[in-house]
Amino acid sequence: MAADAATAAMAAASLCDDLEPATARTRIRDVLAAGTARAGDRVVVGGWVRTGREQGKGSFAFLELSDGSCAATLQVIVDAAVHPLARLTATGTSVLVEGEIKEPPEGTKQNVELKVSRVLEVGEVDAAVYPLPKGKVKLTLEKLRDVVHLRSRTNTIGAVARIRHQLAYASHTFFNENGFLYVHTPIITTSDCEGAGEMFQVTTLFSQAEKTEKELRENPAPSDSEIEAAKFLVKERGDVVAQLKAAKASKQEISAAVDELNRAKEIVSKLEERSKLKPGVPRKDDGSIAFENDFFKRQAFLTVSGQLQVETYACALSSVYTFGPTFRAENSHTSRHLAEFWMVEPEIAFANLQDDMNCAEKYVQYLCKWLLDHCQEDMEFMVKNYDKSAIERLELVSSTPFVRISYTKAVELLKNVTDKKFDNKVEWGIDLASEHERYLTEDIFKKPVIVYNYPKGIKAFYMRLNDDDKTVAAMDVLVPKVGELIGGSQREERLDVLKQRILDAGLPLEPYEWYLDLRRFGSVKHSGFGLGFERMILFATGMENIRDVIPFPRYPGRADL
Repeated sequence: MAADAATAAMAAASLCDDLEPATARTRIRDVLAAGTARAGDRVVVGGWVRTGREQGKGSFAFLELSDGSCAATLQVIVDAAVHPLARLTATGTSVLVEGEIKEPPEGTKQNVELKVSRVLEVGEVDAAVYPLPKGKVKLTLEKLRDVVHLRSRTNTIGAVARIRHQLAYASHTFFNENGFLYVHTPIITTSDCEGAGEMFQVTTLFSQAEKTEKELRENPAPSDSEIEAAKFLVKERGDVVAQLKAAKASKQEISAAVDELNRAKEIVSKLEERSKLKPGVPRKDDGSIAFENDFFKRQAFLTVSGQLQVETYACALSSVYTFGPTFRAENSHTSRHLAEFWMVEPEIAFANLQDDMNCAEKYVQYLCKWLLDHCQEDMEFMVKNYDKSAIERLELVSSTPFVRISYTKAVELLKNVTDKKFDNKVEWGIDLASEHERYLTEDIFKKPVIVYNYPKGIKAFYMRLNDDDKTVAAMDVLVPKVGELIGGSQREERLDVLKQRILDAGLPLEPYEWYLDLRRFGSVKHSGFGLGFERMILFATGMENIRDVIPFPRYPGRADL
């Protein structure tokens, strides 16, 4: 077996003889973490120049190099004899260099630096048009959204990206440790989970209409007279065939005439088909759009949630979760809304509302603790530049039991508030606004709060109706800084009740028949929730706008790249 493996390795290596040797690049994070312990080692590092400056009358240059592996930069020293310095110092220049790790002189802020012996690769920058400024000059986060393809090179967006990665990794780790299976739910769906109707439609009807209109411009539909002429030709060809048969012509002659007849019939068929082509989107006789001509033969949308679909797996595999993009066609320009965002949605079979709240609390605390343990440098950057209380908030939430109160009690507490006037009036039956949620967490309890048993009129059809017939077994996890972080519920497992709830929401039953089947065939109590992933990042970092915590923000009027 060993001989076979060696032979295979040699064969694989021989296939790569025409390729450059692999680059054994060392991450800047690893160089800085080792510190002076690696002084004297030769390494290859690559990155982008944050700042560069020539010194010693142009005899050498200092480069502050970042490769995105950490917030800090590595100081790199290049002599003019090694490489032309003017090609290296512009902000944004990429370099791959080889050199020796050295201990810098006393009194400098760096703990190590790299003395370059070879410049292996350079990606030059035209400093006159490069949109990111040099050094301590900063563009606003709003301006950075205009260069979304380059903003990840900045300290802030780089830190957010690393925090986002750690939160995603922590999410998968948490659910894996707790026996959940990861399920990929569809992005294209035929059902509206929320019932709000604010969905992006997936259709090929418009592209088909454009194609048809272009075709009709280049090759207009046949006139009635053209079709009649073609039909007359078919009649003539038919007569010829009949005459040949009557005259007992040769088989060859009759066959040739039949071929001509068939060609004439085919021409008529194509002309009649083209005559039916009409510009615009196809419609039925009543004027409604004929979706049976669409790609999926029915209406389809980008999903607003993977919940309904992941329930099918919960009702077979017990504990599952989905983590993916979701979409809302809500024309909102607030700092808390995106058209495309990510949701983490676990679903648990044989679980009631209490189980759901326990899981949500445990999950949020796990995420906070994970960031404290794995993102100290980036969180310190956020504290210094954006929110002085960010780390304190993580410590509070990770170690403090959440308060649990009913919606009715929450409304009662808010109605008795005298030291603040809310913009939105508080009364039973309203959907709590962000100002109400934050007041509960930041002023009344000063810790996370789970509000449960909401009025049925403001919640989705799938939430379990309580015995009072006024509320549903829903819960929201509210946290300081952002308000609602998680929304969840015990799902309605009773077939007759769920049917009526769908109808009461003004939705047709047909698209939800598969969902109703889960109640027809082995129905089970089950619960779940959704965590807005970008909201979790807002909560953790203290950033103010949700557009700055997602790599490529989509919102009304903007879908860059």
